[in-house]
Amino acid sequence: MERILITGLGVVSCVGQDIETFWSALMRAHNEPGLVPDPHARMPNRLLYVVTDPPRATDSQGNELSRTSAFAVQAAREALADAGLGDALDGAGDGIGVSIGTGVGDAGLFEAARAGGRVPRAADGFPFKTSGALAERFGLTGPNLTVSTACSASAYSASLAVQAVRDGLADVVLAGGADGYTRVGVACFNRMGGLDPVRCRPFDARREGTVFGEGAAMMVVESEEHWRRRGGRHAYAALEGAGWSCDAHHPTAPEPTGRAIARAMRAALHEAGLDAEDIGCVVPHGTGTPLNDVVESRVLREVLAGSDRTPPAVYSLKSMLGHTGGAAGGFAALTAALILSRRTAPPNPPLADPDPECPFPLHTGEPQRRAFGHALVNAYAFGGNNISLVLGEV
Repeated sequence: MERILITGLGVVSCVGQDIETFWSALMRAHNEPGLVPDPHARMPNRLLYVVTDPPRATDSQGNELSRTSAFAVQAAREALADAGLGDALDGAGDGIGVSIGTGVGDAGLFEAARAGGRVPRAADGFPFKTSGALAERFGLTGPNLTVSTACSASAYSASLAVQAVRDGLADVVLAGGADGYTRVGVACFNRMGGLDPVRCRPFDARREGTVFGEGAAMMVVESEEHWRRRGGRHAYAALEGAGWSCDAHHPTAPEPTGRAIARAMRAALHEAGLDAEDIGCVVPHGTGTPLNDVVESRVLREVLAGSDRTPPAVYSLKSMLGHTGGAAGGFAALTAALILSRRTAPPNPPLADPDPECPFPLHTGEPQRRAFGHALVNAYAFGGNNISLVLGEV
């Protein structure tokens, strides 16, 4: 089976709005949340990993896009340029599709209108506006997909991009995810008691919940043959396997045994033709919620155990970015691609009190520099929507 490659990357995040700044921040291994940029956020916990000086964008009619869509447009521009496709595609957009994961889409515009005493436009709250904005801005007339499986959405979008390329529906797919701050999102987690009052601290024994972040992570996905034919600049990683499953258990809580997430991990390994020993790096879902971290840790130990080799590097990305909602899986896949291509895993921010029920060690201090071979990326979501991806070195 022909390999499907990630050949361009773009990012807007709380720690940087381009790939090099983003990577440098991960290597520093320290970040703290701020407060939501919203005077109407009357709620106890208002922490957020905020994108400062956020980009702004408008559609072809001059209407302002939400933070979500503006993040996506800027990250997509970087990814396309990085892949050698550029902002002006000169009519080549017929073969380029879009596959975007988002939880809230342009819902921030709906909230802003209501807070300002205006009547929102009918389409302001729809998640599909973000993928449409990308197609419009860059002239991408291939298949246009929006995935909204909550916090696993953009990992699903990457998997669907691979399928679209393999099925011949597109030569290239712009894939990833974007989510911006919304009042209702943070308010709901306040009501559920699911937010940490300090920071996002996955796998720490004192964790009390997650802390939201915002941003966009975009990847250019294409077949190796197409990339070589067009004289592509570089390839970061290959998307080699995906496994999907559903807990079928509860609207918000993970199934306690982790059977379904284990099945997703094993399915991804099987599609990639790999054994557990081949995984050199893991980017876990790791939200900081007490049950999620324990269940995922146990399943990782179960699925990846049985070898006396060097244990895989585990990189807890949300401890730097917070939980970026529908963009989280895209950020994890993008980070895994950087780890594989640069043969470097950034150090994790130190844990004050590592949880003994989460036994995978999180390396701190200096970066780990070696060839990791393959990386496993996990993304789980409300509704029990689980996905694992396997990426390989190119």
